[in-house]
Amino acid sequence: MPKLHSSAQNDRFSSWTTASAILFDLDGVLTPTAVVHERAWQELFDGYLESVPSAAGYRESDYFDHIDGKPRFDGVRDFLASRSIVLPEGPADDDPSNATVQGLGNRKNLVFNEIVAGGVEPYEGSVRFIEAALARGLKLAVVSSSRNAPAVLEAAGLSHHFPVVVDGVVAASEGLPGKPDPATYDYAARLLGLPSEECVVVEDAVSGVKAGSSGKFHSVIGVDRGAGRQILLAAGATFVVNDLIELV
Repeated sequence: MPKLHSSAQNDRFSSWTTASAILFDLDGVLTPTAVVHERAWQELFDGYLESVPSAAGYRESDYFDHIDGKPRFDGVRDFLASRSIVLPEGPADDDPSNATVQGLGNRKNLVFNEIVAGGVEPYEGSVRFIEAALARGLKLAVVSSSRNAPAVLEAAGLSHHFPVVVDGVVAASEGLPGKPDPATYDYAARLLGLPSEECVVVEDAVSGVKAGSSGKFHSVIGVDRGAGRQILLAAGATFVVNDLIELV
């Protein structure tokens, strides 16, 4: 017997089944690595702020307020700005021990990779949604601010599903501004050979939802992994789910 959908469920179902492609954020949407990022950022700034006793300590809310979904070095700059701290930029390959924007960003990356090396388990509901999208013939891409996206996809066993991955490395090489600008999502759509209007954006971060809503995309599906349903809706999400299994 076919599964029956309520009117709201039908609206959600058609919000992606009438599109040609799904553009996924990675951390917090496909894999629980957003939690790993949170841990890495907290470890970074807890350590750094020990040298700045006059500044307020790192709080859990800082991740969502200043860092979540942004390119790594933008996250460093915006967090420091929230504490009225200005550091030298430093070279891109700056030593992780240096107190510069690039040094702190590189230090965070080391912490993150040490944690991810133990393996990554994707969200089961997200895997089911990927399978459903592929079964309907939709194209898939990952659009992530992280420079570690290919490694995370490989560790999660998902890389074979995504012929297009636009990550922080690609954005930098192409001169694309990071989220909340829609440029990286637009670029992924072009690589898939599709207009943005035929692509759905799936995001858990406020900056990512803003990127989708400020572009000309088919729809923007918010996934609430902690940012808050109403906050994601206010940022421009078409609707919000707790898990992508709700769309299958």
